[in-house]
Amino acid sequence: MKKYILQSIRLTIVLMVLLCVLYPLALAFAGKFSKGEGGGEKIVRNGKTVGYALIGQSFTNPEFFWGRPSAVGYNAAGSGGSNKGPSNPDYLQQVSDRVDTLLKYHPYLKKSQIPSDLVTASGSGLDPNISVEGAKIQIKRVAEYRKLEEKQLEKLVEKNTEKPLLGLFGPSAVNVLKLNLALDELKR
Repeated sequence: MKKYILQSIRLTIVLMVLLCVLYPLALAFAGKFSKGEGGGEKIVRNGKTVGYALIGQSFTNPEFFWGRPSAVGYNAAGSGGSNKGPSNPDYLQQVSDRVDTLLKYHPYLKKSQIPSDLVTASGSGLDPNISVEGAKIQIKRVAEYRKLEEKQLEKLVEKNTEKPLLGLFGPSAVNVLKLNLALDELKR
């Protein structure tokens, strides 16, 4: 019996050193070689940090492209989903309200044309991307409010579309913050 207790203690100590010290240090070291050097990919304009490439932000002004709703109010300190399922009446009401808002600002759309990513939150509540379709259905509204040509915005969306990794993994997506910053550059 004593033999097994000593083995268990040794194994616990080895795993603690490995998983609580060496593994975090290895991740921190590897992070230094990423785009943001382990601190996130900051997006800077005029010397000021305006956001992060991988954290969504709230855009509600009709002059901007809108992102995916957030269950956590875009608070990166407390990311997570709402944990409400599709049969939850509160959740259904939230989605219905979001659909109504979209239809109010996009009267030319039918409910069936609204991509789900514009009315449902992601699992983290911080998704910075929307589908290409989600961006395209907003072009008419944004063009109207900004007094721009729709063709110009179509090109802007295409330019800001991120293709799947290696052309295979994941869908094409549009980073809303980057798109809106490029949109502001059009005014200049």
